Amino acid sequence: MRAYQTYLQMDQFDTYFDIVVDDEFSLYFKEPILYSDDFVSLSKLQPSIISAEKSNESWRYLFTKVDEQGVISEPEIRFYFNLLFDKEQRLIRWTFSPLFLQIAPAEFLEVSIRSLGGANINKFKRQLEVDTNAVEKIISDLPKKPQVLSQLGLPLKIDNEDKQDIYIYHFQLQTNEIEKGYEDRVLSVVKLTFDRQSDELIKMAGRFIGLKLSINYRKYLKQKDKQLAQMTE
Repeated sequence: MRAYQTYLQMDQFDTYFDIVVDDEFSLYFKEPILYSDDFVSLSKLQPSIISAEKSNESWRYLFTKVDEQGVISEPEIRFYFNLLFDKEQRLIRWTFSPLFLQIAPAEFLEVSIRSLGGANINKFKRQLEVDTNAVEKIISDLPKKPQVLSQLGLPLKIDNEDKQDIYIYHFQLQTNEIEKGYEDRVLSVVKLTFDRQSDELIKMAGRFIGLKLSINYRKYLKQKDKQLAQMTE
């Protein structure tokens, strides 16, 4: 119920949330509803690290790139999510690491989060389905393959489909406690789709802490040629 109430807050995004972007991407909850116990109940996974502070508690979910056998790749490549809870154990900030922003650029991550307020709930699939036509589109350059590979290294494998290539990576969550029956959630399979001609990253899909996320970047992108034509007029 508290997760659903948080979803309802998305309809008035700027009233209930703030976003701060520097090296990291941070989503602030102005009127927090979710508790730390709720997060574990939803994800079935305990964090990698818990740091207690004077009035807050910080959780880090740390993911490390691994090969098909689950062996940590060399050089070591990691990304993380940080969750900050207040003294009542309510979630007040969710931070995405700089490396995660290589596969989910900040502008696209922000507009995809904002769009959740207008998402339809598919109860059968347990999914939020976003109508991208109903959200503000952005003008930005899509990340290019060389830029992404310089940060993530080579993938486990590459699938070729029509005019695009899908680069597949495995990242394993570092955690000592997993609810029985949910062991598969430790492994995050990340699929990055690149346009073969332009080398642009056009889609990211993966499962992180038990939550599936898929972003088609082209659906959030304004056509630059159209805007230039409008400016000329």
